[in-house]
Amino acid sequence: MEEKETFASRLASKRKAKGFTQEQLAEKMGVSPQAVSKWETGASYPDVTLLSDLATVLDTSIDELLGKKE
Repeated sequence: MEEKETFASRLASKRKAKGFTQEQLAEKMGVSPQAVSKWETGASYPDVTLLSDLATVLDTSIDELLGKKE
């Protein structure tokens, strides 16, 4: 069975591809490094109002972050 990619794994992958640490992404987003860590472990999700900025910082789209396929 194929394992489905999660928001957490997509976020971590995009962050690493940009060369950002969790701390750097947190600073750019105006959140704590612990918040980014929780997003990447799946313990919580970013507030919906942060998705646009998160996509911009990571040079991607909200749809791509959420795993929506065309």
